[in-house]
Amino acid sequence: MTTSATSGTGPTENSMRRALKRARDGVALDVAEAAVLLQARGADLAGLTASAARVRDAGLEAAGRPGVITYSKSVFIPLTRLCRDRCHYCTFVTVPGKLRRAGHGMFMSPDEVLDIARKGAALGCKEALITLGDKPEDRWPEAREWLDAHGYDDTIAYVRAVSIRILEETGLLPHLNPGVMTWTDFQRLKPVAPSMGMMLETTATRLWSEPGGPHHGSPDKEPAVRLRVLEDAGRSSVPFTSGLLIGIGETYEERVESLFALRKVSRAYHGIQELIIQNFRAKPDTAMRGMPDAELDELVATVAVARHIMGPSACLQAPPNLVDSEYERLIGAGIDDWGGVSPLTIDHVNPERPWPQIEELTERSRAAGFSLRERLCVYPEFVRRGEPWLDPRLRPHVAALADPATGLALPDAPVQGRPWQEPEEAFTAAGRTDLHASIDTEGRTGDRRADFDEVYGDWEALREAAAPGMAPERIDTDVRAALRTAADDPTRLTDAEALALLHADGPALDALCRVADDVRRSAVGDDVTYIVTRNINFTNVCYTGCRFCAFAQRRTDADAYTLSLEQVADRAQQAWDVGAVEVCMQGGIHPDLPGTAYFDIAKAVKERVPGMHVHAFSPMEVVNGATRTGMPVREWLTAAKEAGLDSVPGTAAEILDDEVRWVLTKGKLPAATWIEVIRTAHELGIRSSSTMMYGHVDQPRHWLGHLRTLAGIQRETGGFTEFVTLPFIHTNAPVYLAGIARPGPSVRDNRAVTAMARLLLHPWIPNIQTSWVKLGTEGAAEMLRSGANDLGGTLMEETISRMAGSSYGSYKSVRDLVAVAEAAGRPAKPRTTLYGDVPEERQRAAEASDGHLPDLLPVLD
Repeated sequence: MTTSATSGTGPTENSMRRALKRARDGVALDVAEAAVLLQARGADLAGLTASAARVRDAGLEAAGRPGVITYSKSVFIPLTRLCRDRCHYCTFVTVPGKLRRAGHGMFMSPDEVLDIARKGAALGCKEALITLGDKPEDRWPEAREWLDAHGYDDTIAYVRAVSIRILEETGLLPHLNPGVMTWTDFQRLKPVAPSMGMMLETTATRLWSEPGGPHHGSPDKEPAVRLRVLEDAGRSSVPFTSGLLIGIGETYEERVESLFALRKVSRAYHGIQELIIQNFRAKPDTAMRGMPDAELDELVATVAVARHIMGPSACLQAPPNLVDSEYERLIGAGIDDWGGVSPLTIDHVNPERPWPQIEELTERSRAAGFSLRERLCVYPEFVRRGEPWLDPRLRPHVAALADPATGLALPDAPVQGRPWQEPEEAFTAAGRTDLHASIDTEGRTGDRRADFDEVYGDWEALREAAAPGMAPERIDTDVRAALRTAADDPTRLTDAEALALLHADGPALDALCRVADDVRRSAVGDDVTYIVTRNINFTNVCYTGCRFCAFAQRRTDADAYTLSLEQVADRAQQAWDVGAVEVCMQGGIHPDLPGTAYFDIAKAVKERVPGMHVHAFSPMEVVNGATRTGMPVREWLTAAKEAGLDSVPGTAAEILDDEVRWVLTKGKLPAATWIEVIRTAHELGIRSSSTMMYGHVDQPRHWLGHLRTLAGIQRETGGFTEFVTLPFIHTNAPVYLAGIARPGPSVRDNRAVTAMARLLLHPWIPNIQTSWVKLGTEGAAEMLRSGANDLGGTLMEETISRMAGSSYGSYKSVRDLVAVAEAAGRPAKPRTTLYGDVPEERQRAAEASDGHLPDLLPVLD
């Protein structure tokens, strides 16, 4: 079934000889050469496998385990055999009626799961392989009813709950295979499982889209969807298993393209812990029962080609129960792992193929010159890497079973349950807690964090990904006509006209800013508003991997810190004493902070200063809190509101276009998730700001899309209080230091963005804020003449922009902000978070102190 895509004949002798030489010499193969090598047979195949084995051996030597083949001692737990897909070769999946007739529930019960896990633990197993069908509740009402009856919102919620019980009651480590997962699903499951997996199978779209194809009618088998899952796993720093299913109708070229797609993801995120090369075997009672099995030579050649493509550091597995004792040939082709082998349970996906005995695998591996060593479900490289790949709540469970020197399993380690819980001392003050002040005098310790080369992914792969998006576009639309439309009615601006104006320069830009300023005057008048507020960044420990962020630190870095709840409350009290009406609180995604920590922060402020408006927690923090607690976002936001949260900052938006977003950040929430969180907050009566960070790897077309998205949300919810322009600060930003981003926006960019924000968001978002922290006094005054009407706040402390290299200080007094407004020829007026009038008592307190903390260090200009 697998033949050349270009002809019905095999490769020529010359093409095979050339491809073999390139493989033997270690030269990178292209798709055509690799497709030729897949067809190697006889002496050619022997030569191919010999060179692949050398590549494998070099990788094992570099990893510190020469001559070692690994396996995982596991139990197989088929949590549910219901699925919404219809793969034409699958016997694992069944239907509700058959389950009922066999006396089974729609899902295995917790007791059934734990019975298998306990028996496995007694036999020394360390992995609980949890496999199930994709989203069965979307197809089968019976699955939805079972979940509802047992109190689970969806299948992922049950997987999470079962995993916690396995950890706590048996000590086995869950390896999760729930099929296609969203970015949010990864955040929900990462704290309960050290590794996860999903087979890519193939990138041949036609096998999914065309009737009669093996994946036709299976929404979760669309290759683009599955590749997105692999990328989200990498973005989430989840050690992930994937691989190919060969012999299902793909051509040699398509098989190679699948391997190159896997290599691309692996290179970008360094998160694919192993690749499984699995051979198709036809099963009775399936639509593909008449298909021939993938031959052993096909499997051996694919393993060898995969080894050459993936390189020496990759871990390659071929399931030993799917070959007829031809183990030595697979070892010779370049595998270094046998996968999960169970002394207790069958392979429920291939029930007709029993596992080999571990003793037999040991002997057969030894005969091939290798020793067999047990590993955990999470590979040794990731055990040794630690954060951010292992959640702190899993570290004790993994450490109890792992050899600290090698990261492999301790064969005789007792397998017993351990508590799965949040860290007990989440808010112990630590590190450079004076950073909010000393950043202005002493500066940061270094220009980058210590794990610069690892935490952000592969910089070279990122450069390739960023290049297309940074190419400017030619704009042919008449700017003069666009200006006339803007002046007459900005709501009638077409995308083409708006894009032309975003590119405006010279006299056209001056005219644009005048139009925007006229619209501003008619919408909100001449008052320049500001707020007396204090920023409180309660921790900068974060492993999300945002490539624009110079604020985030590892917990061991010299500039890392975490505030105690008492310190947070003290800072809120100090701000109140000098006239503040708001505290704006955000922090890094600290792996030790429980999801309820945000509630504690809000409560601490409200208990100390009941009248203070708590403006806190970006959508990224909201998702982090929700996934760590296992609560839906709506439920978590409701609880946060009850704890004292009044409004949320619309930060973490950056650019709401994933083309740009995945260059800017490795692990932050996707654009769709940001939108979902903001919409939910607005529906609950929690208002928010909106923001856009620009001037990095973006282009005006991305600004336009972002602003259109915000306007659309506002038309639906009315929940945005303002739009804040956030020019990219490049100086210490990792993506700039790596030579990928440009050095921030130009003055032209700042004026055009401010003016077009005024026009494109009119009349939906009336307040446009400019950032004195990022632009300075003169820059902010210029933006006030270009459509902005708000200066933001006094801040009192500001570490995020200052860590990035902003030179405009961390504080502006009330007099300073009034002076900025006067420089633009306008009066200044204090406001609340929701743009209301400030109580006279608050105004008097601010005037008495000038909004100035008593012990604040001098401002830098």
